[in-house]
Amino acid sequence: MKKGIIAIIVLGILGVIVVGWYVRTNNNLINMKGQATKQWANVESSYQRRSDLIGNLVKTVQGAADFERETLSDVIEARAKATSTNIDANNITPEQLAEFQQAQSGLSSALSRLLVTVERYPDLKANQNFLELQSQLEGTENRINVERNRFNDLAGEYNIKIQQIPTNIVASIGNFDPMALFASDAGSENAPDVNFEFN
Repeated sequence: MKKGIIAIIVLGILGVIVVGWYVRTNNNLINMKGQATKQWANVESSYQRRSDLIGNLVKTVQGAADFERETLSDVIEARAKATSTNIDANNITPEQLAEFQQAQSGLSSALSRLLVTVERYPDLKANQNFLELQSQLEGTENRINVERNRFNDLAGEYNIKIQQIPTNIVASIGNFDPMALFASDAGSENAPDVNFEFN
């Protein structure tokens, strides 16, 4: 009789330990995913700031009456596409992230073409409003990179944690799926081809 009571007490203690471990591990995973999700909001906020600045930049450039309309149209179209690509922060899949990156890269490319074209317009290059917006855009691009790296750090730690034994048991039961990470654009691993030809 005493052995049965001791066994029940031991099993009860083990049960409390296992439940306590499960709850603590589950809460830790929720916290890690929440931190990565919050950081994703910072990434989106930085991209939104860039989009807002580009809108103001386009308005400033439109003031140059003879400015190439096709270049402006490309930027406006790329901006619209980039801002319409949304991701559910609680379920960031590699496919969604790739679509988001593609839209943002398209906007970056269109913006680069715009800034190169501006070189042909000395009055526009001297416009104080334009110069200020250009400077803010450069700072925002740096901020985007920092926020993306922070997101990758947090999401990467979470992804590692949900695969570790025995945490992977809790992750499996709680449906904690891996989060997609930002990766470099295709071809960015290759050094750019720079050609210094002088006539």
